[in-house]
Amino acid sequence: MKYFVAYLIVIIAFSSNNVFSQGSPYYKGGFKIKFDDNDNKYVRILTWVQAQANFSDSNPEDQADLSVQLRRARFLVYGQITKDFLVLTHIGINSLNSFNMEPVGAEGSPQVFMHDAWAQYNVSDQHVVGGGLHYWNGLSRLNSQGTLNLMTLDNNRSSWSTLGLSDQFARHIGVFAKGNFGKLQYNVAINEAMVNGLDTNPLSEANAVYRGANILGTAEAGKTYTGYFAYNLFNLESNFLPYKVGTYMGTERIFNIGAGFYHHPNGAVILNDNQPVGEDVNLFAADVFYDAPIGNNGAAVTGYAVYQSNDYGSNYLLGPYATGDMLYGHFGYLVPSSKSIKFQPYTSYNHSFIDVSNQDRTIFGFGINAFLNGHNSKLTLEYQNERFLNQTVNRINLQAMIYL
Repeated sequence: MKYFVAYLIVIIAFSSNNVFSQGSPYYKGGFKIKFDDNDNKYVRILTWVQAQANFSDSNPEDQADLSVQLRRARFLVYGQITKDFLVLTHIGINSLNSFNMEPVGAEGSPQVFMHDAWAQYNVSDQHVVGGGLHYWNGLSRLNSQGTLNLMTLDNNRSSWSTLGLSDQFARHIGVFAKGNFGKLQYNVAINEAMVNGLDTNPLSEANAVYRGANILGTAEAGKTYTGYFAYNLFNLESNFLPYKVGTYMGTERIFNIGAGFYHHPNGAVILNDNQPVGEDVNLFAADVFYDAPIGNNGAAVTGYAVYQSNDYGSNYLLGPYATGDMLYGHFGYLVPSSKSIKFQPYTSYNHSFIDVSNQDRTIFGFGINAFLNGHNSKLTLEYQNERFLNQTVNRINLQAMIYL
């Protein structure tokens, strides 16, 4: 393990001699094809890859402690021919490794699939409606976290609060509305609930399962309702796309206070007198996000904190999802530097109070970003310590990301 850590440090140190600053001539706004002179007719293309080297001391004896995986490979394109409507599609692959690769790239859960596909229409300059497979999620900022500009290595997993339970990889099929009332931004949605979710636990009288649409039918449990509202105290943050920024690296002055909800009538099911009975799934969150430069020397801070109340049904627990309360926060500091490479050490902490357990789950992490060309090319090294149910897991991960 010590040689692995030393190797990662050498990689980051060596990279600092071969990079450009955020003003690199290579990027220049990405791939955008314009068909007129006023930006009303265009196609914008984004593509990115995140590759990881992962160490964990909790792997089974027949698996190596150190492994490599393709964490994400994505392709996103959106465009319009008038300013009144827009179409977006997003495909990609997640967490491809030696255990889930297919011999000839055939069927299998990590293979390429549709992440987003929606159309939207401008009702006015400030308000938009749309529909399709979309990422306009409610509840919290992290439930719509973008993966292009994360500050931590990855998102706080339990903040993607319905991933695989009622949606396809944090995306629902439904209709949405979003917009601004001055400095108050909103997005709300009515969605279809997925029938074949991750929860396959048997029905019992002690613990609810999240399979209402499957067991009770879509007439009783087929719709979900969600929304998020944020007030911008400083600059008005862009909500052109739903993917929330993790850190602006001091290029913006953002201070937002938000709150959101997720409601799924009869989404959970529990046995009562040997009969399945529906229970409402109700989630609520309140959060705050701050990102701003410090002085004029290139330093900046990024901070985020959220309280999330989770009711997935009586005594619910499935992996990162649990009925109870969660507190999460992270903080990062962009180190001032006159050199081309920029470093950002950070720390994070998750404390989950779980109703069905007499033990809380805690996840502590600290890491460092090495921005070779802003978010367009960066390395992230992170350590995590997770404690739950008398088990302690230590992880060390290195991620290399490039996006265009």
